[in-house]
Amino acid sequence: MRLFVAVLPPAEALQGLSDAVAPLHGLPGADRLRWTAVEGWHLTLAFLGQVPAERLPELETALAAVAGAHPAHPLRIAGAGRFGDRVLWAGVEGRTRALRRLAEAVAGATAEFTGEADALAFHPHLTLARAGSSSGHRRAAQRVAAAELEGPAAALAGYRGPEWEAAGLHLMRSDLAGGFAHYESLRSWALADSG
Repeated sequence: MRLFVAVLPPAEALQGLSDAVAPLHGLPGADRLRWTAVEGWHLTLAFLGQVPAERLPELETALAAVAGAHPAHPLRIAGAGRFGDRVLWAGVEGRTRALRRLAEAVAGATAEFTGEADALAFHPHLTLARAGSSSGHRRAAQRVAAAELEGPAAALAGYRGPEWEAAGLHLMRSDLAGGFAHYESLRSWALADSG
């Protein structure tokens, strides 16, 4: 199974972002972007890759321990940017240090499944769109893709959604059937009481 660990924003936070993103589909070049579905928006803490089903019990035990040791914390979806010429993302603000500590703990607890424990590159975000891939004239394609992502990123830069509490840790399954990623929460654990 192809797995990752994530925090899932609540429906009202996703709806606010969805309302802000909807007008961006009409921007020049937006039709060439591959927009992600609202149902797929999440904050990835660690990507695990392929994990054999027989290892799920020990993985679940490790994640339960992490969840029990880290408090729930307030976040909000805010701002936007792009990763080079490839990805348009929405960011988060609030108790992001708590989110980073959670990601580091998840990375440490899952290192034996992934072969690495590096959470230094953690950048909390929700992927909104990806630039289309193009072969041949790669440099020109990169300039076009960067321009297509820049407009939506600038339009969302001032976005600040409603505050919500990151209260759970989810073990997610990723299915790439049909060329599109479909996500399913296999198991979740409540984070510790923040009080």
